[in-house]
Amino acid sequence: MSFLRIKTLLVAGFSLLAVLSVTKSFANETAMDSAKKEKEFNVTETILEHIKDDHSWHLWGDKSIHLPVILKTSKGVEVFSSAKLVDEHHEPIVYKGNFDYKLIEGKLKIVNEQGTIDEVANKQLLDISITKNVASLFVSVFIILVVFLTAASAYKKTGVTSAPKGLQSFMEPIVLFVRDDLAIPNIGKKKYAKFMPFLLTVFFLILTNNFLGLIPFFPGGANVSGNIAFTMMLAVCVFIVVNLSANKNYWEHIFWMPGMHWSMKLFLAPIELIGVFTKPISLMIRLFANITAGHILVLSLICIIFIFKTIFASAIAVPFAVFIGVIECLVAFLQAYIFTMLTAMYIGMANEEHHHDHAHEAHH
Repeated sequence: MSFLRIKTLLVAGFSLLAVLSVTKSFANETAMDSAKKEKEFNVTETILEHIKDDHSWHLWGDKSIHLPVILKTSKGVEVFSSAKLVDEHHEPIVYKGNFDYKLIEGKLKIVNEQGTIDEVANKQLLDISITKNVASLFVSVFIILVVFLTAASAYKKTGVTSAPKGLQSFMEPIVLFVRDDLAIPNIGKKKYAKFMPFLLTVFFLILTNNFLGLIPFFPGGANVSGNIAFTMMLAVCVFIVVNLSANKNYWEHIFWMPGMHWSMKLFLAPIELIGVFTKPISLMIRLFANITAGHILVLSLICIIFIFKTIFASAIAVPFAVFIGVIECLVAFLQAYIFTMLTAMYIGMANEEHHHDHAHEAHH
């Protein structure tokens, strides 16, 4: 059996396991809801519940890891467990600390005695809690550190000229792929080396979180790459690296385009300046939208089972969900590749050396 066929079977098996795990999770939660009260299955609420951030990390059934809540209020810093915010049925309840706290639509709010939001107190509330997405980000960073440090340690022992073994054989082709297909073609052989640590960090951070997001059980299940705050911080880092490393020619082409009449230079300058900001914004939105859309699509297919409640619906939904799950594995890699490639391209554009003959430029 060829390697490609084995790889395809592994991906399909992983996707089927993920879909079955999600289905089981849906079934458990639906059964819990039915035990409390009979109500119509809400597709939108169920999907948003699975892709949004949370103050606890669901394991199975009614078991969850309750994460620490860290709040800064007008009365100082307050720390407590998120278990105090829910009852035994995981329904939001009021916790009386320095203020009365309650989870409202997934957000922690200060409420008054009537149970309504206290607008005045909430203006001074800063929630810096360790949420599920933050905890998952720590897990992904830990995984990346273990993998890279283990591979680096092996290289120190055996040398870079020896045949790679273990994690080395897995990591080396990916690192060479980022170097040879992304960094060197876009940045150039002279300058690519100093940007390789940043490009590798971006690539593996996105890739790891994308794959963890496809695993519906602990330590996966968090929608980190589908969180706009995460993609925004990556875009901000790209913006800083690109513009701090930019040379004189880059800024000259933005504010005073060579070879153009002065009137056209005045016209093009604001357009080029806007482009400086729209490039990282496009990176942010592309990654966020693609990952979130993939999760919503898989969850929507699973929801079909609970809407129609028939074997026929399951026979249609599960194969389609498995197919989309396989596609999501490809998308997970593809989005890391696109983000890193465009980052390398923007860095290369900012560091490109331009040679223009200004003798033909008109002077008025």
